[in-house]
Amino acid sequence: MASAAPTVQIGQSAYSEASRLTKSWTWIKRFARKRTLGFIAGLFCVFVVFVAIGAGTGLLTPYDPTRVHGADRLLGVGSYSMDGTRFYILGTDEYGRDVFSRLVKGAELSLYFSLGVTTFSMTIGSTLGLMSAYFGGKFDLLLQRVVDALQTLPLLVLAVALVAILGAGIWKGFWVLAVLSIPRPLRVIRGSVLSVREELFILSAQSLGATNNRVMFRHVLPNVMAPMIVLISYAIAVTIVTEASLSFLGVGAQPPTPSWGVMLTGSGQAYFQTNPRLALLPGFAISSVVFAVNMFGDALRDELDPRMRGT
Repeated sequence: MASAAPTVQIGQSAYSEASRLTKSWTWIKRFARKRTLGFIAGLFCVFVVFVAIGAGTGLLTPYDPTRVHGADRLLGVGSYSMDGTRFYILGTDEYGRDVFSRLVKGAELSLYFSLGVTTFSMTIGSTLGLMSAYFGGKFDLLLQRVVDALQTLPLLVLAVALVAILGAGIWKGFWVLAVLSIPRPLRVIRGSVLSVREELFILSAQSLGATNNRVMFRHVLPNVMAPMIVLISYAIAVTIVTEASLSFLGVGAQPPTPSWGVMLTGSGQAYFQTNPRLALLPGFAISSVVFAVNMFGDALRDELDPRMRGT
């Protein structure tokens, strides 16, 4: 009899886990049926993540993306090296580097860069926006004036100016973009919290003696998740484009770093007329990833927001 209780607990735990898996699978099937385009975009985003992971482990990069092979300059798609020992799926650039390996490695840089910048800016910006709207007063007034000052110039222009002052480099560009990206989530979350703050369930929680931290993070924050989802997808897309733009302008990633922006400004720009694939391939990679992230974010917002489920 003594061993009956653990057996029951293990059985209940297994049943609960199976129930959660069933619910998750049901939700995924419903999402794929109702938001087909968003579901396909989500699958593409997952594919890009696996490509970036494979690039980091070296599984998807057949050759060193920075190694120069002078004899293999500007080989076309599906070409063998001059000595016949290497096969280039997408050809080579003006230095004989494998274009496919550089594209895959560029996906790793773009993904990790955008996720890092978005995570930092969303965490800081959402927290400050939540506190600014909830407490109000002089703190809110001062913070919004700082945000107004930062938003007087476009993100790319201000980022280029600051990185040029601090010195070119991918890490300097990372921190510049991470800080400059804080005002957008701060402003959006603040507006959403202001509309939720006066709801009856918030007033009820306050009347029952809930602390400010509990009200903010337990009651207010979950009710502003829908705009946060869209904001995250938007921030990732903007960061990918901005990173590529900084590299294209020569103040972001520096050659021979395999970045999509570096590929555009280097061989892509110099040999566009004779070898347009050197510019079209990284350009297509940037466009497709940005489009997929935006479509997946919009579809996920529509599915998770109760007000949008019937549309």
